[in-house]
Amino acid sequence: AIVRHYYRDTAVRGTEGRKIRVLLRPYQSRVRFTGAERACGRSLSPGARYGATRGSGGRVILRNSSGAALRNCGPKLVASGGKTVVMLGKGVYRGALVVRPSSVPGRVNAINTVGVEAYVRGIVALESPSSWPLNALRAQAVVARSYGLSSSVGGRGFEHYDDTRSQVYGGVRAETKRTNRAVRDTRLQVVKYEGRIAQTFFFSTSGGWTENNENVWGGTPIPYLRGVKDPFDGASPLHRWVRKFSLARMQSRLRGLVKGRLRKVVILKKGFSPRIVRARLVGSSGNTTVHGQTLKYRLALPDAPWSIRRVNR
Repeated sequence: AIVRHYYRDTAVRGTEGRKIRVLLRPYQSRVRFTGAERACGRSLSPGARYGATRGSGGRVILRNSSGAALRNCGPKLVASGGKTVVMLGKGVYRGALVVRPSSVPGRVNAINTVGVEAYVRGIVALESPSSWPLNALRAQAVVARSYGLSSSVGGRGFEHYDDTRSQVYGGVRAETKRTNRAVRDTRLQVVKYEGRIAQTFFFSTSGGWTENNENVWGGTPIPYLRGVKDPFDGASPLHRWVRKFSLARMQSRLRGLVKGRLRKVVILKKGFSPRIVRARLVGSSGNTTVHGQTLKYRLALPDAPWSIRRVNR
C-alpha cells in the first residue's frame, strides 16, 4: 500500500538477483584492504593487509603491506573469498572489492561488486530510521532494490555511487537487525510498471506533496512518477521551512542570472504541488526566466521553493 501510494499503477513483484557495482572511492593513488582470501589468481591471508596501485599500461598491481609488488593483475584487481572485505579507511563490505584504473593518470577507483540483497542491506537504515515500523522499512527495501536494479550512472565499471547521487550505501556497518529483517522479508521484490522494474526515485521530505517528474527534471512525463498528496510527512523537521536573505545576498547567489540589480521575483508556474516550476527574475536591466530547481540550488534551499516574497523593513 505504501509503494502503490507513491508510485501510481505499480505492483510489487519478484525479480531475479544480480550483482551491483558501487563506487566507494575514486581517483586513489593506493587502495589498501584486508579480509580477502584471493586476488589476481593468488591466495591471500585474510588477516594480512594488501594494497593495489596503478602500474604502467593501465594495469593494476597487487602489493603486500610493505609495498612490494606481488602480482600484475592486468586491467583490474578483484579481491574476494572472505565473508567480508575491509577497505581500510572506508568500510566493511560483502562481495568483492574491485580496483580498476580511473580516468585520472596514475590513479585507481575502488568499487564494491555485491549481490543486490547485500546491497540493499547496506542502504535501508541510512535512508530510513531503523526504529520506523517494519512495513515502512519493508517498503524502503523494495524501493531501494528497485532503484538499484533500474538505474545506472554509467560509470567506468560501476552503476552507482555510495551517496545521495544514487542512494546512500554504507556496507556492513550500516546494517541493523530490524532493517536486515525488512530486506529478508521482501527478498527480490521490486516495484514494477507494465512488467518492467520502475525507477523509484525517493526523498526524505515532501512538504506534504510529491511532484510530477517533468516539473523536477524536465523530460517526458512518467506515468508512475505523478505527484501525490503526502499526509504522512508532518514529523519531518523540514516539513515546513523558511529561509531569509538580504537583497545583497540574494543578488550574489543569483549572480549571472539577474540582469542588473534584482528588483523582484515573479512566480510564473507551479506544479502539482505548490512548488515553483518557473519564475521570472526582474532586474533593473531586463528579465530572466528560471526553473524552480535552479532557484533551489542557487539559494541552497532544502526543497524547491513554494513562494518567495520581499519583506520591507
